[in-house]
Amino acid sequence: MDKDHRRTARQLPARERILSAAYELFARRGIRDVGIEEVVMRSGVAKATLYRHFRSKDDLALAFLARREQTWTLGKVMAGARQRGHTPEEQLLAIFDVFDEWFHADDFDACTFINVLLEMRSDHPLGRASIGYLENIRACVRAMAEEAGLRDPDSFARSWHILMKGSIISAAEGDFDAARRAQAMARTLISEHR
Repeated sequence: MDKDHRRTARQLPARERILSAAYELFARRGIRDVGIEEVVMRSGVAKATLYRHFRSKDDLALAFLARREQTWTLGKVMAGARQRGHTPEEQLLAIFDVFDEWFHADDFDACTFINVLLEMRSDHPLGRASIGYLENIRACVRAMAEEAGLRDPDSFARSWHILMKGSIISAAEGDFDAARRAQAMARTLISEHR
């Protein structure tokens, strides 16, 4: 981190510095691997300041998940798909164009919600939150399917989400063309639901 970036970061409110530091660390390494001391050091705040803004590491991780939904799911994937496609069907398919760019990027880190769900399990508050955020993704897909006039949008969204999640896992395994493969299958799924 260069000197100008550090100076600018220190001008941010403490809560934002903490959340930004945690976001970077949790997205890359998961929740359990990152200690509060590391977040404190990276954010440049005192431990008491961190706990004034977030009562526990889990509270900080919940804030991270909420931010991930805003910046990534809604801000990057869904907004990017809507910008790229002219029709609802094109917008659905464009999700995989966004994924294709992501899979080829140096900062590809797979799906945070899947990662946290697998790391923390479904009975943990962070696992339950991740399940909720995954449902929100399906709700976005369901809404796009409704706009496209597709039959049984709920079933469609569940199948579509399997393609999304499967392509992410495949990319994490090293298949960086997984989004293209999933997009080809997605075209068939759209045809089946017209």
